Amino acid sequence: PKAWDGVKIGQLSDIHSGSFWNKTAVQGGVDMLLKEKPDMVLFTGDLVNNEAKEVVDYVPIFSKVKADLGVFSTLGNHDYGDYKSWSSEAAKRQNLENLKEAHKLMGWDLLNNENRILQVDNEPLAILGVENWGAGRFAKYGDLSKAYAGTEVYPAKILLSHDPSHWDAQ
Repeated sequence: PKAWDGVKIGQLSDIHSGSFWNKTAVQGGVDMLLKEKPDMVLFTGDLVNNEAKEVVDYVPIFSKVKADLGVFSTLGNHDYGDYKSWSSEAAKRQNLENLKEAHKLMGWDLLNNENRILQVDNEPLAILGVENWGAGRFAKYGDLSKAYAGTEVYPAKILLSHDPSHWDAQ
């Protein structure tokens, strides 16, 4: 939409916070993003390698990622804990709930097969977030039809998806 000309969007993906060891460097990355003064930030998955506890020490840093139009996120294949042997299915489910809570604590609007409608000068833009759906052996949690539902009337949309093969496959 014309009103959106000049709106700056920052995008992050594949943070894999379980691979970090230097908080100063992570803060430096966040500072670089914020220096660009994005109006909106989109995060497209893989906040952790396997476990929600990997991001706990970084929540205060990632909480600084703010933008006037919002910070929207979705999950990546590593976020579900599928690559770890869990003591039980309940432990795996709890891990995912803890990760979702981390998004909330950071102020990131996690979109799991859902959407948000934003307005700039009364001109709408739909933000759709789909859970991870991977080609081949990867789990297929995403549901494009659920993410799309209710946005049919909006001519402009941005789709947040960790694995771009989802769009082509479906």
